[in-house]
Amino acid sequence: MTAPATIADHHAASARSVSVSRGYRFELVKLVSQWRIRLLVLACWITPALFVAAVSRQSTLPVDTLFGRWMHATGWAGPLVMLGFAGTWALPLLTSMVAGDVFASEDRLGTWRHLLVAVRSPRRIFAAKALASLTVILLLVAGLACSSAAGGVAAVGNQPLVGLDGHLLTPADAAGKVLLAWACVLAPTLALAAIGLLGSVALGRSPMGLLLPALVALAMQLAQMLPLPVAVRLALPAYAFIAWNGLFTSPTHLGPLLIGIVVSLVWAVTATTLAYLLFLRRDFTNLTDDGSGRRAFTAGALPLAGLVAVTVAVVASATTASGSGIEQDKVQRSVATAFAHLYRIQTKQLNRPDVTEAQLKVAATCDKGSVKVAAEGPGNDWRCVVTWHLPGVDVAGTAIYQLDVTADGRFMADGDGPKEVNGYFLVRTPAGDAPNPLWQFDSNVELLATSKG
Repeated sequence: MTAPATIADHHAASARSVSVSRGYRFELVKLVSQWRIRLLVLACWITPALFVAAVSRQSTLPVDTLFGRWMHATGWAGPLVMLGFAGTWALPLLTSMVAGDVFASEDRLGTWRHLLVAVRSPRRIFAAKALASLTVILLLVAGLACSSAAGGVAAVGNQPLVGLDGHLLTPADAAGKVLLAWACVLAPTLALAAIGLLGSVALGRSPMGLLLPALVALAMQLAQMLPLPVAVRLALPAYAFIAWNGLFTSPTHLGPLLIGIVVSLVWAVTATTLAYLLFLRRDFTNLTDDGSGRRAFTAGALPLAGLVAVTVAVVASATTASGSGIEQDKVQRSVATAFAHLYRIQTKQLNRPDVTEAQLKVAATCDKGSVKVAAEGPGNDWRCVVTWHLPGVDVAGTAIYQLDVTADGRFMADGDGPKEVNGYFLVRTPAGDAPNPLWQFDSNVELLATSKG
């Protein structure tokens, strides 16, 4: 082969586009080489274990969070407490730091032309950056899950976990459901990451692109606190951050969880597609063209707002969801179920003869403090009278609870007597004082309509 032909072949080979795999490795190295990403990885793999272990050793527990009151009893409560915190604060911030900056960093450094000369394909650049940011986010989520689980089990032990409706999960079952709960929140995390990609492309070097996932997550969290119709609540990706609690009931409440996962994945695909189309239309020859607020509004905010409207319509038509979803019969059924399970745990603590739920025949009568107020919707004025029967005893037992029901269906029941059942924090057992499971307990109302029984 002649020298000119060899030089021509060399130039042709160098002009080919870099493969996505090579671009992905390059972008991944760029991300991991940043000091703030390294700090985030170390923090996610170390801090949760230290936090859960330290809190589990404290005399006061975060009882205002799901499963917080059980952190003394089992190591599997710790990762669930961490999951609740991560869904509200940690994961939105992590997606902002990674996905929200992956394109904007090139604008700040002015390196787009060099990258285009090296890769020669905007499509492959987008794919490589999106995959690299996704890899780092998955690494961070895995660190939060594994570290918090390891810290809880090491500090407290591999003990059974009391479910959200009071039934007892074996250590193996608890471990599997904890892992599944963390896997389920990957869907809304991907939705926030896609919003981060969209903001990073549409807003360029503007700091708003970096903050967009956190701001969107905060807005959706505030919306979840409002008394919205259940169809609107389920149509927001943020609901998937709390719908995992349905895994810890018997039977499991999978309807809201599956809807939340599907909605989150639809958001992820839609936002990523919008970011991809905006990126391909970008003028890389103009260094001052790094996004605009108008473009972000017309190509980003409007389509996502339309997606919310479509999703609400689909959820409302495909389910039996109506109103707030919090109704009197649902609250009564949930309180009675949790009380029956927890009563059996207390019976075992006190070394009394075992009874079954069928023998107890637990029933609850709940209202909102007055017959003039409709017994529906969230509020801290719910009041329930629980009755049950013991074998060989003619008189039915009664207990009173004050309920604080939040807009997302979660409630805390606070015992209001009699003192022998739920009036004290501790009960005297043959092995010493132990926490009274009937004093206060958490549970939730399934917002979608379910069959009775």
